[in-house]
Amino acid sequence: MSKETNSNEIPVDVISANETNFLSKEYVPPETSEDLLKLLDLEKQKSSDYEKKLKHILADFQNLSRKTQSDIQHGVNTKIDEFILDFLKIYDDFIRAKEVFSESKINSDGLDSILKNMDSLLKKYNVIPIDALGEIFNPNFHEAISIITDPSLDDNTVTKEIRKGYISHERVIRPTLVEISKKG
Repeated sequence: MSKETNSNEIPVDVISANETNFLSKEYVPPETSEDLLKLLDLEKQKSSDYEKKLKHILADFQNLSRKTQSDIQHGVNTKIDEFILDFLKIYDDFIRAKEVFSESKINSDGLDSILKNMDSLLKKYNVIPIDALGEIFNPNFHEAISIITDPSLDDNTVTKEIRKGYISHERVIRPTLVEISKKG
C-alpha cells in the first residue's frame, strides 16, 4: 500500500489473536461445555431481569400517560365549566328580560332569536338543564333554599325552581336552586 491516503479507503485496525484489549478484563474464554451452559444460564437470568425492568418501566409510563391525559382533560373541563357558568349568568339575564317584556306586552322576537341561538350553543356543548319541578329533592342536583308546608305533597318534593341548574358531560356544573315541601 502506498503512503498516500486515498479518500475512498476506510482505515481498519487489525487486532491479533493474542490481543484481548477489546474484551473486558473479567472475560475468560470458556473451556468446557459446562462453562458454556453456566454462561448461558447467567445470560438468560440477565435477560429475564432486563425484561422485568422493561415491563415495570412500560407500566410506569402507561400509568403516567393516563394520569397526564386525565389531568389535562380535568383542566380543560374545569375551564370550560367556568366559562359556561359565566355564560349562564348572561343567559339567565336574557330569560328574565324576556319574561319582563312578555309581562309588559312588548315584542320580544329579537330576544327569542338570541335565546334560541344560546339554547343551540348550550346543546352543542352538551349543557343540559336539570328538570326539578315536581321531583323529589336530590342533593346531587338540587340546592334547597326554602321550605314550605304543604300536606298534599310528599316530603322533599320540589315545588318551585328559583334558578335553573345544568349538567355538562354528566357533571353538575350548577345545581338547581329549589323550594321544597314538608307535610307539616
